[in-house]
Amino acid sequence: MTRKISMTVNGQPVSHEVPERTLLVQYLRESCRLTGTHVGCDTAQCGACTVHLNGRAIKSCNVLALQAEGAQVDTIESVAGPDGKLHPVQQAFRDQHGLQCGYCTPGMVMSTLDLLKNNPKPSATQIREQLEGNLCRCTGYHNIVKAVQQASQVMAKS
Repeated sequence: MTRKISMTVNGQPVSHEVPERTLLVQYLRESCRLTGTHVGCDTAQCGACTVHLNGRAIKSCNVLALQAEGAQVDTIESVAGPDGKLHPVQQAFRDQHGLQCGYCTPGMVMSTLDLLKNNPKPSATQIREQLEGNLCRCTGYHNIVKAVQQASQVMAKS
C-alpha cells in the first residue's frame, strides 16, 4: 500500500507517493534524489544517514518517511552556501583532514552542526560523546575532533 507524503526538504516543498514502509533515508535518496545522505548499516548504528528533522539530528534509516509528514528535513546538500561556499564545519573537516574515504562525512557534518547549535564551545570529550553514534572506519577520530574544534572557533567569531 502507498501513501502520498509531503514535507519540506532543504527549504523546498516535496510530495511523493511512497510505500508505507519506506524509510526516510530511502525517500531522500530515491524520491528526492538527494544522495548525499548515505546508507551504511540500516540499523541506526553508523550515523552515515544522519539528517536534521525539525532542527534535530536523527538517523534517517530508523525513521519511516511517513513519520516525517509535514516536517522540515535538512540534508547535507543544504549545508554549503548557494554559491557552493563550504560551511565552516565542512571547511574545518577539509582543513583538518577529518575525512578520508568520505562515506561517514555527511553524517559527521550533520551531527557536528547539531552539537555546535546546542553547545557552541564543546570540549574534546563532549565532541567525542556527541559523535560516538557516528562510525568512521578510516580516520581514528583525532582529526574529526580537531575539525569540530576549528569549526567551533570559526563559528564563534561570526
